[in-house]
Order: sequence, then C-alpha cells, then structure tokens
Amino acid sequence: MGNSHVLVIPFPAHGHITPLLELSQQLVLDHGIKVTFVITEDNRQRVMHSLVTSDGIENQIRLVSIPDDGPKSQETLFEEHAFSSLPGKVKQLIEQINTSDSDKITCIVADFLLGWGMQMAAEKGVKGVVFSGNMAAGLVLISKIPNLIDDGIIDDDAYELEPETFDTEPKIRPIGPLVGRRLSNQLSTNSRPEYSICLEWLDQQPPQSVIYVAFGSTTFLNQTEFKELALGLELCNRPFLWVVRSDITENLKDAYPDGFEERVGSRGLLTSWSPQKNVLEHPSIACFLFHCGWNSALEALSNGIPLLCWPTFADQFQNENYICNVWKIGLRFDRDHGKIITRQEIKNKVEELVSNEMYKANALVLKEKLINSIKETGRSYNNLKGFVEWVKE
Repeated sequence: MGNSHVLVIPFPAHGHITPLLELSQQLVLDHGIKVTFVITEDNRQRVMHSLVTSDGIENQIRLVSIPDDGPKSQETLFEEHAFSSLPGKVKQLIEQINTSDSDKITCIVADFLLGWGMQMAAEKGVKGVVFSGNMAAGLVLISKIPNLIDDGIIDDDAYELEPETFDTEPKIRPIGPLVGRRLSNQLSTNSRPEYSICLEWLDQQPPQSVIYVAFGSTTFLNQTEFKELALGLELCNRPFLWVVRSDITENLKDAYPDGFEERVGSRGLLTSWSPQKNVLEHPSIACFLFHCGWNSALEALSNGIPLLCWPTFADQFQNENYICNVWKIGLRFDRDHGKIITRQEIKNKVEELVSNEMYKANALVLKEKLINSIKETGRSYNNLKGFVEWVKE
C-alpha cells in the first residue's frame, strides 16, 4: 500500500475554496500527506496566486482543473457545475489516479454542500470527510434540518436534501479553525503591486485609526447602496482602506458620488484587491466593515478587530448574530424604510464602535481563545491531529 493520498473537493466558490486550500497546505507541509485538489478552470488562476512555492508544496498539491461548462451566471454555474457535471468528472479522475498501485486515493474530503462526495467515498471503499468552512453552529443547524422537517417546523419543499448529506458512511470528522497557523500568512502573495501599496499606505496612518472595508468575492451592492457607503465613509472623517472589486456594483466607473475621490484625497485608499490577512494584522486598523463571511470573520477575530456587519446572503446573517449578540464584538447596521443603509447610519455606527472600548476588549478576549485553540494543547489542534492520524491509518 502507498502513502496517504487525499482528494479534496471544494464547492466552486471562493469562500469555500479558501479554507480547504489552507487545510490542504497543512496536510502537505506539516504532515507529508499527498493532496489532489479539484478546482474549476475559472478559479485555478486565483488558487495559483495563493499557493506558496516553498518546501516543495507545488509538487505535493496537485491542482486538477475541471472545465466550466460554458458561460452562465455565477449562481447558475455554481449550482449546475457542483451537482450535475462535477460528480462524473471527479469519478473519472479517481479511476485515472487509482490505476497506480502506489498513488491510489485513500481519503476524500468534500465540501458539506457536496453530499455526493461521501457517497463516492463509500462506493470506492475509502475514508470520507465532510468539511464545513462555516462556523460550527451553522453546521449543527444544517444537520438538524431533517429533524425540523419531520417535526413540521419547516417545509420540506424548501429543501432538496440528499440523504447521504446527513447520514453518511464513512465517518464524518470535524476539523477546527485553521486561521492563525503559519500557513495563513503564507497565503497572501506579495507579488501583486497592491500588496506594497496597501501596506505602505497603512504604515502612514495612526494606530487604530483606519476603517477597513471589504465585501469578499461575490457581494453585490446596488448603486444606491454603493453611493451611501461612499458618502458614509466620507462623513466619518477617518482614514479608510476600501476594497472595490470591479463587479461590486453596476457601472463602477460612474458609481462614485460626484467629487468623492477628490474630497477624500489621501485619507482614503481605494484598491481592487488587498492582502487581507496582512491588512488585518496591521496596527493602524481600527475596525472592519464587511459582509460577515466566515473566512473574513476568522481573519478579523484572530487579530482582535471589532466588526461592522453588512450581511447579504446565507450564513452571513447567523454570523452577524453571533458577532453582535453573543460575542458582542461588533455592530449591525439598521436599514431605513427603503431597506437602505444610509450614510448617516454608517457614520453613527462607526463612531459607536470605535468610541466604546468594550468591543475592542471583547475582540481581544476572543482572539486569545482562538490562539489557545490552535496551540498544541488546544481543541482545534487536537481535532486536526486526530484527523491526520485517522487519515494515515
């Protein structure tokens, strides 16, 4: 029998790819396990920018590109690719790899949305792991959906559930938070010009003064929301670093309020990309205004950064609830009667967050808990250690 060989299958969206890529790099660099990582052509270039080239990792993680099936909307592409074309192509890939006696797949790690991954693991007689990049509370909630349906609390027509998603063999294993380990820093590349532009600008700002604004890779704001956000940042009269993707709103070139860039001048830095982990580690950051994506939340929590919550989709609303109501490390925005977050609301919540020391103090307490979790005596470390030992058995 050959060495352990893990096939990793993320759901084809950036927020799902990132944590599985971090796990894969830990398996390779820390434990010498071979990894084949399945990725769409569209996402391959982004992953290649993230992969470190030291320690021979480029020879350990094999990126296998699965072609995207024609131009479609992002939402349609994700759904059709993940549930229609991807299973068959992955099955062919496994059969191809398994022609080598010394290189056979010994374990499949699949995103929790891809229940068919565990069915495939059972068919091939290999170990299987369902991986969730969401907070643990979210995974618990999802696992209880069948019970809620059985009890008549929610309508089963609202969910198209695969039985194997919740009742699977082989065994499902939990893996704790990965942020904070040495690989987190390596995932930010310094080869892009924005890397030095952002960090050099931050170096010029006073400690705990900057509002960092970023909405992940898919959040879309209508033009009214975009303009109110811009004017809100202007009203705050504080330095801000705002990541403005080219597709964050329609007609970005004409989306800014008239004279906005001239008025804010050097007080604001607008960039299409930022080295987010490095930005959140910088001492000039006062708070983080974001979409409540869990990857971004963990990056902020690992640096003790208070949060301003602007969720738009899925588990982001649950993350907001924990941030604001349970951990009390951030604030949510209230919308007006037109369901818009106004410029004045943005200004008010920024001032409330940075002027109340409770939020920063709570964030630092949570940071310490997260750091302790990934130490050798911590729960997250031990969960990952147990997983690795199980994979190698």
